[in-house]
Amino acid sequence: MKAAVLHGREDIRVETVAERPLAEGEVRVGIRAALTCGTDLKVYRRGYHARMLTPPCVFGHELAGEITESRHPSWKPGQRVVAANSAPCGACFSCTHEQPNLCDNLLFLNGAYAESIVIPERIATRNLIELQPGTAFADAALTEPLACVVQGIEDLNLRAGESVLILGAGPIGLFAVALARQAGCEVTVAGRGDSRLALARRLGASQVIDMAGSEDLVGGVRAAGNRRYDVVFEAVGKPAAWEAAVSLVRKGGRVNFFGGCPGGTSVQLDTTLIHYSNLTLLASFHHTPATIRRALGWIESGVIRAADFVDGNATLDALPELFRSMAQGNRAVKTLVSIH
Repeated sequence: MKAAVLHGREDIRVETVAERPLAEGEVRVGIRAALTCGTDLKVYRRGYHARMLTPPCVFGHELAGEITESRHPSWKPGQRVVAANSAPCGACFSCTHEQPNLCDNLLFLNGAYAESIVIPERIATRNLIELQPGTAFADAALTEPLACVVQGIEDLNLRAGESVLILGAGPIGLFAVALARQAGCEVTVAGRGDSRLALARRLGASQVIDMAGSEDLVGGVRAAGNRRYDVVFEAVGKPAAWEAAVSLVRKGGRVNFFGGCPGGTSVQLDTTLIHYSNLTLLASFHHTPATIRRALGWIESGVIRAADFVDGNATLDALPELFRSMAQGNRAVKTLVSIH
């Protein structure tokens, strides 16, 4: 089969890779839609991911497709499915204490940028889901990243009428806009990119703050309204954004440091402000089998649509050039990689 293989830092090659035979419990899925992701871009830039893959290897993790072969009792060829990029073990401390997203033995899946992928037995059992007949593959491929945001929004326990500030207008921040509006909140977005900010408005943001040309998040947000928010959802992944989030939330408010910063970085937070303002600070990681299913529910109900989030298209053969352009600042929200 044809697949994109990561060989190291900024080195992707589209190659012919042998399809291995299935082991007991495994499923082979012919990929019908794969989507680009910020995590994949980080992997491309670094040339590896310590927890998920070691080159040379196939990569990519947002996918949907059709089962072509199965050695799992619950699945048969012809079923249309979406697969999560991991599954918890179900037996470790975190799994048995209702935190499967923190599983000590998370099994990860990569290989979306290919003609087919083998789904391991654990993922086939816990995190492979059949699609409704009318669900488009491109829509379904949004399930995994959306599930992470579902996890983050649910961790915040949003209440109708609350004011929510979202820092960042990338795919994660835009997902958060849609879900916060579904919770009945008033949403403000601070980010960059005319098309992304326009999409934030279409998804229900009542105010957008264009941060183009400025690194002063606190100053930019306060200049646009000088208010403090009930909730701040940080979706930038930079220490300065984490620090800004704490300065922009009201007394008694909640902050979700959702955007992961580079390893080894640190932040400086005002301990007096945190203590005397009685702030709740949290960080959400990954997803669970339950949030994967709730994410697909938002997609299949039409709340989240590929038509809103996918604004680029590429063939599998064009993937190396696509990632080069992404590394140089391609501002597409998500690109659909057409496999067939």
